[in-house]
Amino acid sequence: MIPNRLLLASFVVTTLITNIAAAEESLQPWKENEWYWSYHGKPVLLLGGSDDDNLFQWPREKLLPQLDRLEAAGGNVIRNTMSDRKDGDFELYPFKQLDNGKYDLNQWNDEYWERFEQMLNETAKRNIVVQIEIWDRFDFYDQKGHQRWHIHPYNPRNNVNYSYEESGFAKQYPDHPGANKQPFFFTTPKQRNNLVVLKFQQRFVNKLLDHSLKYGHVLYCMDNETNGEEEWSRYWAQFVKQRASKEGKAVYVTEMWDDWNLAAERHKRTFDHPELYDFVDVSQNNHNKGQKHWDNFLHVRKYLAGQPRPMNTTKTYGATGNKFGHNDQDAVERFWRHLLAGAASVRFHRPDSGLGLNDKAVACIKAARKLEALIPLWSVEPASELLSERDSNEAYVAADKKGAYAVYFPSGGKVKLDLTGTKGKLIVHWINIDTGEFGTQGKITGGGKVNLASPSSDNWVAAIVSP
Repeated sequence: MIPNRLLLASFVVTTLITNIAAAEESLQPWKENEWYWSYHGKPVLLLGGSDDDNLFQWPREKLLPQLDRLEAAGGNVIRNTMSDRKDGDFELYPFKQLDNGKYDLNQWNDEYWERFEQMLNETAKRNIVVQIEIWDRFDFYDQKGHQRWHIHPYNPRNNVNYSYEESGFAKQYPDHPGANKQPFFFTTPKQRNNLVVLKFQQRFVNKLLDHSLKYGHVLYCMDNETNGEEEWSRYWAQFVKQRASKEGKAVYVTEMWDDWNLAAERHKRTFDHPELYDFVDVSQNNHNKGQKHWDNFLHVRKYLAGQPRPMNTTKTYGATGNKFGHNDQDAVERFWRHLLAGAASVRFHRPDSGLGLNDKAVACIKAARKLEALIPLWSVEPASELLSERDSNEAYVAADKKGAYAVYFPSGGKVKLDLTGTKGKLIVHWINIDTGEFGTQGKITGGGKVNLASPSSDNWVAAIVSP
C-alpha cells in the first residue's frame, strides 16, 4: 500500500503541473516578443470588430451569429463593457428588481450573469479573446435624451439600499461624463472613502470575477475612456489582481484614458507603472488621422521600449456620417497603420462610430490574416526610414531583418523602398484590403532602392518576401 504522505506528494506535484500547463495555455504577453500576446503557448495577433460594445447582453440567438461571423473572418477579439445602459430593448441590469419596482443591490438578476457566462463560454470555444471594461462612465449621467442615471439601480430613488444623504449622490448628473462630476467614481479609500457605495461596487466586481476568472482568454480594462482620478483606476486594478492572486490566477489589466494625445501626462499613469498595468490601451489615438495617428502611436512604442508591453487599440473609430466627422476610409487606415506600427490588438468600434463587423471590416480582417500568413507581424517593426519620395500618409512600412517587408498604401501612390539590406530576388504579393483577396504578384530585386507603386486607388498592402 502506498503511504498517505506519498499520495499527497503525488497529488501536489500533479496539481502544480496542471496549474503550470493551464497558465501557459492562457492569454499572456509573449515571452519572445513582449509587444505581442501569446495564447495556447503560441504568438497571436488579436484582430476584431463587433456591432456593439456589450455583446454579453445580447440574447443567444443574436450573439452566436455575431461570434460566428467574426470567427469566419479570422477575427479573434471582442470588446465587452459591463455596461447596462438601457439604449436598446435587450439590456439588463445586474441587480434584482423587486415587486415594488425598486432594485436590491444585495440580490442579483440571474439572467444578466447567465448571459455574461454564456458570452465567456462561447468566445472560449472559438478562441476569441475578450477585453472587459469594468466601468463605463456613460452609464451614469443624463443628457441629450439619455436618462441613464435617472433610471439606474445605483440611483437612490431606484434602490432599497441607501438614500441620497447616505450615498452622497444627487438626483441628476446632466454634465458630460468627461467633466468627471459623478461621485460614483470617487468612492475608493484614497478618494472620498464612500463605504456606503463602495461595498456594492466591490460586490459587483467580485461577482464579475466569479465568472471570468474561470477562463484564460480574458483581459481587464478598468474604464471606458476615462478622465477620472488616478486612485480610482489603481484601486480597481489592484482589486482585480489581488482577487486573482488569491485563486492562483494571473490576470492582465490596463486603463483607457480619454486623452487623444498619447504624449499627455495622464497616459503616464499607465505607461510608467508596468508593475500594475500589464498592457496599454491607446484607443483614443483613433481620433487622430494620417501621419499624426502613426507618429502618436510610435511615440508610445518608443516611450515603452525599455519595458515592452502589448499595445491594444480596442476602439478603431471611423464610419461615414458619424458624429465625429470620420468616414469609412479613416477606419480602414487607422486599422492598418496600427497593424504595421506594432499594435498587439486592433478592433473596429461599433456603429455608428465605427465599422463594427460590416463587410468592410470583415475584408480588412481577412486581408490582415493573408498578410500574417506571409509575414508574421510580430516578426517585423515599423521602418519609416526605408521609404523615400513619399508624401504624407502615402505609404507605411514594417520590416524584419531577414528581408520581409509589409507596405501599406491607403489610396494609391508610388514610393521608393530601400532594399539595400536585402540581396537577391523578392516576390511582391499584393493584397486588396477592400476585398480581402489577393491581387497580382510581382518580382523585384534587392540591393538598392526600388520603385513600388500601388495597383490602384484602393487600400492595398504589399507583402514582399523571399521566394
